[in-house]
Amino acid sequence: MSIRHNKLLSAVSTAAWKTVERAKASDNIFMIGLAVVIGLVAGFGAIFIRWLISSVKELAFGSSGDFLSAVQSADWWIVLLVPALGGLLVGPLIYFLAPEAKGHGVPEVIQAILQRGGIIRPRVAAVKALASAVTIGTGGSVGREGPIIQIGSSLGSTVGQIFKLPSRRLKTLVGCGAAAGIAAAFNAPIAGALFAIEIILMDFAAAQFTTIVIASVTATVVSHSFHGDYAEFTVNAFRLKSAWEAFFYIGLGLASGIVAYIFIKVLYYFEELWDNKIRLKSWAKPAVGGLIIGAVGLIFPEVLSVGYESMDSALQGEMLWNVALALIFMKILAMSMTLGSGGSGGVFAPSLFVGTMLGTAFGYGVGYVFPDLAASPGAYATVAMGGMVAGTARAPITAIVIVFELTKQNSIILPLMITCTVAYIISSRLSRESIYTLKLLSRKIKLSERNESNIISNILVSDILKRQFVFVVENMTFQDVVSSIIKNGVQLLPVLSIEGKYRGSISFAQIRDYLFEKDELSKLVLAGDLADSTYPSVNPNNTCREAWRYLADADGMPVLDPNDPGKLLGMIWRKDIDRVFNRELEKVEIASDIASRITHSNTESDIRFAEGYTIAEIKVPKIFIGKSLAELKIRGHYGVDVLSIKHESIGKGNKDVINPIPSPTEIILETDRIIIAGKAEYIDKVKSLTS
Repeated sequence: MSIRHNKLLSAVSTAAWKTVERAKASDNIFMIGLAVVIGLVAGFGAIFIRWLISSVKELAFGSSGDFLSAVQSADWWIVLLVPALGGLLVGPLIYFLAPEAKGHGVPEVIQAILQRGGIIRPRVAAVKALASAVTIGTGGSVGREGPIIQIGSSLGSTVGQIFKLPSRRLKTLVGCGAAAGIAAAFNAPIAGALFAIEIILMDFAAAQFTTIVIASVTATVVSHSFHGDYAEFTVNAFRLKSAWEAFFYIGLGLASGIVAYIFIKVLYYFEELWDNKIRLKSWAKPAVGGLIIGAVGLIFPEVLSVGYESMDSALQGEMLWNVALALIFMKILAMSMTLGSGGSGGVFAPSLFVGTMLGTAFGYGVGYVFPDLAASPGAYATVAMGGMVAGTARAPITAIVIVFELTKQNSIILPLMITCTVAYIISSRLSRESIYTLKLLSRKIKLSERNESNIISNILVSDILKRQFVFVVENMTFQDVVSSIIKNGVQLLPVLSIEGKYRGSISFAQIRDYLFEKDELSKLVLAGDLADSTYPSVNPNNTCREAWRYLADADGMPVLDPNDPGKLLGMIWRKDIDRVFNRELEKVEIASDIASRITHSNTESDIRFAEGYTIAEIKVPKIFIGKSLAELKIRGHYGVDVLSIKHESIGKGNKDVINPIPSPTEIILETDRIIIAGKAEYIDKVKSLTS
């Protein structure tokens, strides 16, 4: 009976897995189904986080009212010591179980996409939920949206790992989790989807947008079923009091951009201070930081926890200007102290808080100077929320949409667009990095290395160089130039001297405005007069990725001899790079699906994916160790493509970290394993290097 039972279970398991494999083959339907699952789980996760924070707050301060009222009615020693006690619990929890749960979470999600193909350890969701709930519930000056984003992303990654999806789909599911988290946290489905595209994936052309929207909408439906369809903040009816107010909102955008820059710099100053200057055990630092937060809370209780009660007061115009002005800087200090010392929570809500207080103070100022032209302080407080998000996150579109969804005010869109755009420009000019990407930069992670652009990083210009090309000689007339462009259907002509030396290039855009005067100009203007010697050029040793940067506004480029700049070797055209990119992307996507089987099964056997072509996972040859992919030129020397690099994880029970579509600058380590694809004889050639 037992044997029959086991056979039955085995048969059912096999049939179920075959069904999953068939579903995976129908890409869109399968991904949409997973998006719904992630949206449901993330939605319930957001509800659970809210409940957990509320429970911790009631346990810590013994009150079921709002947080500010609970703090104001508590004894002074409770306000002082509770944040320290929270830090004492959070520190060991993060340090020993999941260091990724430290901080505000979003950079860790982006890092997982950049360096690990979207793989996030499942335990991160549980540790992040508990650590953030304790931090916020005991008074840590952070927001709940960051934890919800990281939890949703972790859940999305876990679902993808369960079904052994390749990295390109895994990244999409991470974006689905982030979108669902924002949507459920703020009842903002549109902003959730835009946040995932604009900040997490950084790709507005993403083919996965539909999947992300479905996850976001699903999470919002779950949130609505528990909390109702309501505006997160209740604001007074908004309207422009006069056309002159547009200039006030430009000024508000300027102020928001400057304060956003201060916000970012202060946060990372304190993170640097706590990480490198304060000599304490990492697990003990949150307790000391919590004690400082408690001391600040004795004077400014408004800055403790998320601070929505104070924001509501400011948006209703019920806060004094001097209090609002002080809270701008005290909130920045309290948030930086919480996260710098090792607490867990988000920076999105603190940026909304600071924006609200900045707008309130600004509104009082312009109202005092221009009483007949300015709106109420609450109006400027509402708009400044978006300005701060645009300035800190460098996500103006998300900022505009999320404030609209938080307030449900249609009339606020125009002032929001003005303020968010100006804040984004000013903050970007003061600092290149956002509040999320600056942490990645400090870890020496380059954002330019994301996306599939790495696919053409190892393809040289010489591989697609066209040595047969159309050109004109310097003594040819304007009429000859026009005729050559029209006859050959090109938008760029190189110009050679009579001796055959390269003189420059003529683009169609350069002569377009003079086409109707070609008869008059025919004998007056020669090709040599039109040749632009400063026109961008490349040499055969440049990569296609480098060439693509110059081709942003051009159809093609001349390829010159690096040893003799006057010698034209040929031309490189945008269409050829597009063709190579699409060919290589298709190859990598097909191969990655197969490579994922090797990665998840840890098999040593090769897999054939086409006639004569093989994928294999091998140990790193000794001659590869310590060198970058760019230095090794593996494709050129050995005829194989490196699909992925598997890094050995440090720590008991950790899974290996896979880096799909690795960067050319990535250094090969002795403990790495590489997944390569190519003809079987070339694979064998590389394998022989490991013996």
